[in-house]
Amino acid sequence: MQPTEMFRVFPSFYITRLATATISGHRAWRLSVKQDRIKENMVRGKTQMKRIENAASRQVTFSKRRNGLLKKAFELSVLCDAEVALIIFSTRGKLYEFSSASMSKTIERYEKREKDNTGINNKLAAVDQNTQNEKEDAQSMAKKIELLENSKQKLLGNGLEPCSLNELNQLETNLERSLSRIRERKNLLFRQQIEKLKQEEKRLEEENANLRQTCGMKPSPWSTSTEEETMEVETELFIGPPERRRIQNP
Repeated sequence: MQPTEMFRVFPSFYITRLATATISGHRAWRLSVKQDRIKENMVRGKTQMKRIENAASRQVTFSKRRNGLLKKAFELSVLCDAEVALIIFSTRGKLYEFSSASMSKTIERYEKREKDNTGINNKLAAVDQNTQNEKEDAQSMAKKIELLENSKQKLLGNGLEPCSLNELNQLETNLERSLSRIRERKNLLFRQQIEKLKQEEKRLEEENANLRQTCGMKPSPWSTSTEEETMEVETELFIGPPERRRIQNP
């Protein structure tokens, strides 16, 4: 049987084989191209991010990448409806720019946003600084409170085990000074109260004498309204720390 006759008899068979062969050949071609690109990249290597020393190569690269960057900026503004502004200065000082709107308005908008961000950042920095200062003050206050609590407990006679002899002597000295000031204050209050009582007594005696004179009565024989009749009684009562007496050996 001739091939043409076989094709007429089994047309679908040949079409399937032909399609399979075409697909396989296309896959093989794509795989070959991919391998060639991988080999080319391995040979060439990645582009190093450093200044191109050759002036001509540097200018060509600048032109290509500048055009690509301008194209990407345009696509971004169109596809995403974004306000894009791009400014490029070459090494010779030539200006290349792109703006989807007015360049001046975009720059003004940027400066306003940057100013707002700067103000917000300054406020946040001030808040952070205040928070840090308050935190440090709280820590310092907590340490002071702890020291005061320890001193208070020692003055009450608690927690004396870790104290050295010098610390105990210092604590005793502080207690004696405190007691001395307390006694001085107490004596002052006593004297002030006695003075007030004397003044009240004198006022009452004068009032009593005036009433007796008004009623035509004789002055009271026990009246001590004058300073000459005022008598002070001295006693051996002493308010203060007891004196230390030395005991002499016989």
